[in-house]
Order: sequence, then C-alpha cells, then structure tokens
Amino acid sequence: MKHRRGFNPLDRRSAHRKALHRNMVTSLFRYERIRTTKAKALEIRRSAEKLITRAKIDSVHNRRLVSARLFDEGMVVKLFTDIAVRMKERAGGYTRILKLGERPGDAAEIVILELVDYKLDTGEASDKKAKKDAKKDASKKAKNEKAKEEKK
Repeated sequence: MKHRRGFNPLDRRSAHRKALHRNMVTSLFRYERIRTTKAKALEIRRSAEKLITRAKIDSVHNRRLVSARLFDEGMVVKLFTDIAVRMKERAGGYTRILKLGERPGDAAEIVILELVDYKLDTGEASDKKAKKDAKKDASKKAKNEKAKEEKK
C-alpha cells in the first residue's frame, strides 16, 4: 500500500530525480506539451503546478525561488511573462494528463502532459500553407507569361 509516501522516487537516486524533474518541467514550459510515462507525468505535474503558482506573483523572491528550480533563464522569463499571465484567473489545475495507451516494449502507460490552455495548431497552419502555395503558383504563372511575351 502507498500510505504516507510523500512522493514517487521513480527508482532513481535524488540527484538523478532532481535533474529529471528540472529537465521535464523545463520541457513542459518550453513546448507546453510533452509525452511521457504516467508515473513521471504525475510527479512532474506536482512540480510544474507549484512553479506556476509561484510565478503568478511576480516578485524578486519568487523569481529567485523559480530560478533555483529551472536553470534555463529563458524559461523563467517565459513562465513569468507568458504562462503565469494566462493562468492568472485559475485557482489551480494548470495541467492535464491525456492517456495514449501502452508502450510496446515494456507496457508502460504513455500519457501527454500539457498545460490546460494549450491549443493544437492544426487548422491554421494548413490554411497558411495553402495561401502561401496559392501565392507561389500565381507568381510562377505571372513569370511564365512574362517569359512568353518576351520571346514573342
């Protein structure tokens, strides 16, 4: 049973576990969506939500505490200026876990850990690409017509 266990050590020594937390939380803030195992996601979620809560109040003290956890200064800036501002009205629950199924090799349960307000850019990117392709086609036709006129 798991009574009175503070956290999941993930079968790692403390230095390795801290580095894992730091790297995965940094990746979560950078990409706003990561794919990992369920056990890791549950632990990373705890760390990430504490950092977001801390970042909602922008003070020197909070920046120093967050910087002690995240070594990437760019992600600290993004956390305070972008992510925390988007989560300002939320009282908690900044992340969600979406189940993907089991990994073929070892049957570990794979999940997606993402920020709640993450939006997948599927439609807009294809629309922009279609518009860009249409412009290229139009410019190619214009060049071909000019070349034909010059030959005559």
